[in-house]
Order: sequence, then structure tokens, then C-alpha cells
Amino acid sequence: MERYGIRTAPNTVRFERLLPGPIERVWSYLTDPEKRAKWLASGPMELRVGGAMRLTWLHRDLDAVQEPVPEQFKQYENGHSMDGRVTRCEPPRLLGFTWGKQADRLSEVVIELSERGKDVLLVLTHERLPGHKDMLGVAGGWHTHLDILEEHLNGRTAPGFWSSHVRAQEEYQQRLREA
Repeated sequence: MERYGIRTAPNTVRFERLLPGPIERVWSYLTDPEKRAKWLASGPMELRVGGAMRLTWLHRDLDAVQEPVPEQFKQYENGHSMDGRVTRCEPPRLLGFTWGKQADRLSEVVIELSERGKDVLLVLTHERLPGHKDMLGVAGGWHTHLDILEEHLNGRTAPGFWSSHVRAQEEYQQRLREA
């Protein structure tokens, strides 16, 4: 399985990861704020279409080796938040939500889960990205956060977020060149 996200449309990137199940366990890491904080961001989420949600990133709380924040990301050192709306919710198989801080530049994240024996295939599609720079930004971020989720679900601590994120961003600059 390809570990890197792929462009499936000019404004869409898609990731696939095979995770240890069961599916209800993986679902809880998408929807439970305390569990989600281990790999992505904490914050409440009303599990219904139209429900409010808030993602609050505090990278030092991730289940990853702690390391200094690079100068280029110092603005995020003490956390940052984003509000959104749930767009799709079919527990424990489908979750969608808006992404972005500006109403005219909202994109959508759709996460699909399907059972593969004892494992769970997670397919994350980030759609309607406003531009190429946005695609590069989310591609490196999702790649790194999904790596952390995979390591956490396998009972391991992930490498440092920041160094992994910088490497992923550099890789996506090559992989997702503008068409």
C-alpha cells in the first residue's frame, strides 16, 4: 500500500492506511477528543450532520517523540484551533467535516473506514482545496498525523512530529508538483 497521498483531482488528495482494528476502535480515534488528541487534535465534535466541531492542535500532546519546534512553525508552538461542521456521519464507517478558517475557502475532509479481516482500511480524502499551496500544506500534515495514528494504534511512539512533518512537506513538493 502506498504510504504517500495521491492527487485524485486538481484540488483533492487521498490517503490510505491499513490500521489494526477493530473498526470501532479506529472510529473512536476519529471522534473521541482525548483519543484524537494523541494523533491529530482535541476538541468537541457533535456526531451528526450539521454538528459543530472544533479541532485544537497542541503538537506537544501527540504520541510522538518530543522535539523543539522549528522556527518556521513557532506560531503553532502553543496550539491553534479551527471550527468546522460535520458534513457526513455514519458510525463507524464514514465521517466528513469542513476544513478551513475562511467561509469562502472551506474544503472538506472525508474519512471512510472498512474492515479488512482484523484490520481496518482508512481512506482519507481531502477535497475542494482552494489552491496548490493548500494541497501541499495539508498533504504533509495529514501524512505525518496518519503516521502517528498508525504507530499509536500499533502500540509504538512515533518519531518527532516536526522533523517528520518537514520531511513529508519536502517530499510532497516533489510528488504533487502543479500540473
